[in-house]
Amino acid sequence: MSAHEATAQSSPSVRSWTVVALLLVVATAVGFVLDRYVSLTSLAMVYVLAVVIAAYRLGWIESTVCAVGAVTAVNFFFVPPRWTFVVDSRENVIALVAMLAVAMVINRLATGLRRETETARLNERRARQLQILAGEIANASQADEVLSLGGSALDAAFFGPCFLALGNAGNELERADALEPSVRDGMRQCMADAAVLGPGTGRWPGLNAWYLPLGDKGQVTGAACVQPALAADEDGRQHAHALCSLLAQTLWRLRLTSSMLAAQNEVQQKQLQNTFLAAISHDLRTPLAAIVGAASSLQTQRDKLDPAEQDRLLASIAGEASYLSTVTENTLQLVRLASSTQELRRDWEAMEEIVGAVLARVRQRDPGRRIKSSVPEGLPLVKADPVLLAQLLGNLLENALKYSEGEIDLAVSTGSGELVVSVKDRGPGISEAEQHTVFEPYARGDHPGARGAGLGLAVCRAVAQAHGGRLTLRRRNGGGSNFSLTLPVEAQPPQGELP
Repeated sequence: MSAHEATAQSSPSVRSWTVVALLLVVATAVGFVLDRYVSLTSLAMVYVLAVVIAAYRLGWIESTVCAVGAVTAVNFFFVPPRWTFVVDSRENVIALVAMLAVAMVINRLATGLRRETETARLNERRARQLQILAGEIANASQADEVLSLGGSALDAAFFGPCFLALGNAGNELERADALEPSVRDGMRQCMADAAVLGPGTGRWPGLNAWYLPLGDKGQVTGAACVQPALAADEDGRQHAHALCSLLAQTLWRLRLTSSMLAAQNEVQQKQLQNTFLAAISHDLRTPLAAIVGAASSLQTQRDKLDPAEQDRLLASIAGEASYLSTVTENTLQLVRLASSTQELRRDWEAMEEIVGAVLARVRQRDPGRRIKSSVPEGLPLVKADPVLLAQLLGNLLENALKYSEGEIDLAVSTGSGELVVSVKDRGPGISEAEQHTVFEPYARGDHPGARGAGLGLAVCRAVAQAHGGRLTLRRRNGGGSNFSLTLPVEAQPPQGELP
């Protein structure tokens, strides 16, 4: 039973006394109606019924007064001589005494039954509250969410004010500056002792609140303050402890989950690093061997080689070095984007300028001018890292040049608050099975001549996601692939803020 309910039962209200008066008046009126038809004993049963109703519905003070008032009313209105409190017959005296005894016994039994019924209902409500809270916090993923749900549960179960706060390893409360110093001291002490403090606990019984730790010794994650508290309210203290235990289990689960995720991320990071080292060492070995072999031939046998052979060896060195540069740049960018917790340093950029710079560089390897661009004027600015976007578009165009024949279309368009850059080719296309893995690191297609660790498209997707966009692939009608980069168009800056 909570403090609120105990106070309500110990303080009879005006409404309760009104009910007592109405019961006696109604019983007396019924008695006068039945007086000429029934005996005095039957009339007494009408008052006994009123006593039973009062005992079950009202407090023990009101029901006791109702029992005494019923016996007095029977004596005054119906026991000869009527309209007096005098009893002239020993038989009537015995009947009145027996009626009073029966009324008091019924009052005691009904009061006890009502108390047990109310206790059962209260326990049922508390059990339901624990069940509901367990279901709510089972899906919680943040400690603040658990504290919010727990605070609402304590406020619903007790008068309050109730407080909850998280603690650290040094038993210091987090974000508890708004609490009174006495409340903070009590919460810190209960965390240090890992025990409940307050009335009825044997620890600091002079307090007007219960201080409960969230957890057991060595696993305390915070503390709760429930006030006011009564030493006799054992059931209320146990319910508060059950609520706090449920919250403590959830908070400890979140901490363990966070630690497990951190450990898993560390393991995955190490596995990723090992995989990177294995893949890069494999991809670097072949071009390095080709460069060393060509350079060694030029160094030792240059006089014996004709100009065409020398040009071929120099071209091989330049090509393999360019490939090494691309692999190294993709690797560094993927590692940086995957492991960095800092946001990109973005600025307002014009997509026309980024596309122009990429085309100027890529067309050095496109003597046939296969790339056809369509970039309309008046495109909105995008907030981006121009180097990363240039690398993304460069990777897409170089892949299209390498794995397709015929024209390659580069188109830029806007609509629905987005800017879309598409690279379309007429190559053999990518099968549906490969489309699900083509953006994963180390995914290499079945295209003839494919080489490398398969990092290019993985870098492209990471760059798109870092800019709040997305990179998608779909098959092109008539054959080929269509890679589309979609970037959000934010509210444009005033003219005076443009670089």
